[in-house]
Amino acid sequence: MNCRKFIVLPLMVLSMFATEAHAQKLKNFLENKDSSFTYLGADFTQARLIGDAAAKTDAIVSHDLTAINQAIVNEQKKYDIPGAFHRDKYNTSITVVNKRNEAINPETLKSDESADFERLKAEDITKLVKGYDLSGKHGIGFLIVVEALNKTAKSAAMWITLIDMDRKNVLMTERYVGKANKISFGWRNYWMATFKDVLDDVNDDYSKLKTKYADAKDAEEEKPVEVKKEAKTGVAAKETKKPAKKKG
Repeated sequence: MNCRKFIVLPLMVLSMFATEAHAQKLKNFLENKDSSFTYLGADFTQARLIGDAAAKTDAIVSHDLTAINQAIVNEQKKYDIPGAFHRDKYNTSITVVNKRNEAINPETLKSDESADFERLKAEDITKLVKGYDLSGKHGIGFLIVVEALNKTAKSAAMWITLIDMDRKNVLMTERYVGKANKISFGWRNYWMATFKDVLDDVNDDYSKLKTKYADAKDAEEEKPVEVKKEAKTGVAAKETKKPAKKKG
């Protein structure tokens, strides 16, 4: 009896299940409400503050951005992150994002260009995530990438992004626009309302997102480029001198 068939078949089945699990990571997350995830924070490194000439960008970078992230974590009932993804619980880890925000050059934050409100694409978010240091973090991460804060339009654009933290792959990124708080005291409070508005919209759109990404496939891991070795060229043979004829 050839026992090889009985060994190969189970291995093939296991391989199929492993491939399917890898290719269904986002779908499984959206459909499995018992699964956990980690909130990484709001990344402002790509943000532009439009139409706010009076803004004190030094104070914004050194204090307000960190305060926004902390408020989102602390005020869980108001900024219902687990609720946005139809879950009861989640983890938080905003240290990496806060460090990135603190390194922003305040002079590059302001903008007078209205076009900066819609300048990012999904590819830009993927590139941003690849530059993250997520060592030691596993599972699904939730990141908010802020694109612009438009004082003239009283609204903020941001990308709601789910990440496979083990591979730093973007599983989903969707652009949302939130409205600012018309009655507020201080720069931070003015823009906090945009985050609540967006999280509420994600909650409302959840069934649509599940449908949109029902057949989503995980990004393939980049394979190392194979460097072909150049063929060795033959070494030219040394020219042998003929012995000189003896005179006479």
